[in-house]
Amino acid sequence: MQIEALAIPDVKLITPRRFSDARGFFSETFNESAWEKAGFAERFVQDNHAYSVEKGVVRGLHFQLPPAAQGKLVRVTRGSILDVAVDIRRESPAFGRHVSAVISAENWCQIWVPAGFAHGYVTLEPHTEVIYKVTSLYAPGLDRGIRWNDPALAIDWGVSEDAAILSDKDRNQPLFNEAPALF
Repeated sequence: MQIEALAIPDVKLITPRRFSDARGFFSETFNESAWEKAGFAERFVQDNHAYSVEKGVVRGLHFQLPPAAQGKLVRVTRGSILDVAVDIRRESPAFGRHVSAVISAENWCQIWVPAGFAHGYVTLEPHTEVIYKVTSLYAPGLDRGIRWNDPALAIDWGVSEDAAILSDKDRNQPLFNEAPALF
């Protein structure tokens, strides 16, 4: 697997090898031994699968507070997304900054978003499927979020506010500077 640090170095773009022939392809999308050898100490406890019917579905920005903070290893099996990670670690030099990357079934990239980041994505194609591993189980009492279109974050989602398709929960998240709890 190829690993590339993004502008906030704790967030990584990971590209597993893919072996193709006339039948299709084979890819080892996760290998615990290779993960550890690459320097990652995190263990995964749950896999999640999200399907979005339309282009322009925004999911996020989500995070969980300690002790159930989640790191996420995100990949796309159909379609494509613009994946966004916002550093919400108060002691980080990158606090309040974000990075983004296009993750798609075609480019076969994955993105590692460690605990301490708010995470979200927007679908770039209809019928997009996202699969992601998490390092902690879902804890509803520690589930938090930040408004996706907060002007202070200046995230270019590539979709207008009118065209974005959101849940009521995501539409009504607090602004970054008003979030009651961060890291």
